[in-house]
Parts: sequence; structure tokens; C-alpha cells
Amino acid sequence: MVDNKTLMLQGKIYDPSDPILVKERLTAHNLCREYNSLPEDAERRQEILKYFFPDAEGLYLTGPIFFDYGTNIKFGKNCYANFNFTVIDVCPVIIEDNVFFGPNVSILPPLHPLLAEERKLYFDEDKQYWTDKEYGKPVHIGEGTWIAGNVVINGGVKIGKHCVIGSGSVVTRDIPDGCLAFGNPAKVVRKLDKNDSIYLKKELF
Repeated sequence: MVDNKTLMLQGKIYDPSDPILVKERLTAHNLCREYNSLPEDAERRQEILKYFFPDAEGLYLTGPIFFDYGTNIKFGKNCYANFNFTVIDVCPVIIEDNVFFGPNVSILPPLHPLLAEERKLYFDEDKQYWTDKEYGKPVHIGEGTWIAGNVVINGGVKIGKHCVIGSGSVVTRDIPDGCLAFGNPAKVVRKLDKNDSIYLKKELF
């Protein structure tokens, strides 16, 4: 029999009340709470990030942070997230190098049944506890992308390399490489090119 953690990561229906998953979530929630309570220059914050993201380099998360498991998120090099970075990582969340997040960004892989009767809690007679049916879809964010403030990224979305997602957007579908996209739902507005260079904005210098 396939365990619930494997089913969860594969995007299959799983039991979120599985004791192993409950324990892992509790560990992550407690570590996030500790991280959020510490001064920004505390060494312990780096230890917590290493627990969640052992392979990440140059990662800086301003905090507060909120993860369901944390260990299902993979960061590339030199990534940054501003205040209130939330990732409910019931499926893999891949974030490539040099991705920046503005404040209040949420990455939300979880999905629930659309029919109310299928969302209801039910009592599992074999396991003797209440649970429900959940599943999720992964998220992938390409290298060099900037996610502006108050963006929501839904499960199953792939955002390409070198994109900009405008503030307040809700990303419900894939975004190709090198695009500016915004709105609810987020739509591609245009391709970014050399004419978008900051050095062409003379008023900034």
C-alpha cells in the first residue's frame, strides 16, 4: 500500500490526518513560529532555513514565513521573499535561481473537491479518526522571475523564466518565459525586451 505522504506528493487523493503528516506539519509550523519570533540577524534563523532547504544558497526570507511542511519546497540560488511569504507545500514547489517575491505572496498547491458532499469530514472506521479528501498540484517558478506583492499562485501552475507577475495577480494558468503578466486571473500583457531596461528611464538617474 502506498503511504499518504507519497500519495500527497504525487498529487493523488490522500489522508491529511495521517499521523506522520500531522507530525511533520506540526514541526514545520513550530519552526516557522520560532523563525518569525527571532531578530532578523539571529543565527538560529539560518539553522531553520537549512532544515527546510538544505541545498539552498544565498536564500533570504524576511519573515514572517508560513509553510505547511517546508521540506517540499526547493529553492535555487540567491532567492528572496519579503514579508508574509506563505507556501502550503502539499506538492513539490520548485523555485529556480534569482527569484524575488514581494510581500504577501501565497503559493497554494492544495485542492479540494468541488462538490460540498465530497468536502465533508468523515469518520474513518479503520483508523478511528475524522479526516477528509484532499489533493494538490505542483508549482514551478523559473529563473530570474519577479513575483510582486499580494500575488496568489495556484496549484498546477508553471511560471517561466525572467517573468514579472504584477501586484495583486492571481495566477491560475502557465505563464511563458520572459512575459509581463497581471490581473485576476493573470494574463500575459506582453513580452519583456531590451526597451524595458532601467537604464532607459532617465528620470531615475
